[in-house]
Amino acid sequence: YFCTYCTIPFARGRSRSASIADTILTAKEVASAGMREIILTGVNIGDFGKQHEESFFDLIKALDKVEGIDRIRISSIEPELLNEEMIMLMASSEKFLPHFHIPLQSGSDKILDLMKRKYKREVFAQRISEVKKHMPHACVAADVIIGFPGETEEDFQDTYYFIEGMEISYMHVFTYSERPGTKAASLSGKVINKEKRERSRILHKLSEQKKTAFYREHIGSTRLVLFESDNLGGYMHGFTGNYLKVKTLFREKFINKIVSVQLDEPGDDGNFLYTPK
Repeated sequence: YFCTYCTIPFARGRSRSASIADTILTAKEVASAGMREIILTGVNIGDFGKQHEESFFDLIKALDKVEGIDRIRISSIEPELLNEEMIMLMASSEKFLPHFHIPLQSGSDKILDLMKRKYKREVFAQRISEVKKHMPHACVAADVIIGFPGETEEDFQDTYYFIEGMEISYMHVFTYSERPGTKAASLSGKVINKEKRERSRILHKLSEQKKTAFYREHIGSTRLVLFESDNLGGYMHGFTGNYLKVKTLFREKFINKIVSVQLDEPGDDGNFLYTPK
């Protein structure tokens, strides 16, 4: 994987990963330390295991059997490396959470090609459809880069309307920033900063609209929340399996506890407030 805008391969080299056996051992150590949730992360987790003749699918099957871990999230995974078989396993699992982060980067196939991404936008659309088919309440986040060289207003509109029509819960919107030595730095069609700022503003607004709609979909539902140890202004926070943020008055007994919470109207800060009966 060597996208034209990215410097990570220069710094880190080719993909490499621990073995499944080592990863399982780490998960067991984390569980024995009292941790309830783990997150699988890496530069490109879908590429896991190749040098060991293993796969990411093999890994998640093995992790699903580890005792002591209640919840497992996966971090960003490329749309062409995620497949329906993986999604179905996660949907049937009591450990894997309905939360996905799938990079899009652009809703224009022309721009995806200039970026040297390994998929067309229809692959992304198919993955979203598969996730929602098997996990209707899943949170699906996406990464988007605006202002990439060659991105015309028409390309941006393609991206906007494509995202608008997708069941995406929120986005991370990044403004393209040139990196010396990358192939993208030599591309023509630079986008002026004023236009970048406007496109960023538009997509951030769309992201907020989608996030608000996603939260409102779950008003009245009951979800399991794992509360963390933070104490901000007298409140502690936690997340549902599908990544809805919930706050409650700080109670030490709630730290690292999974609590059943009915989700009422979100507050002014956008988070759900839990008041124990």
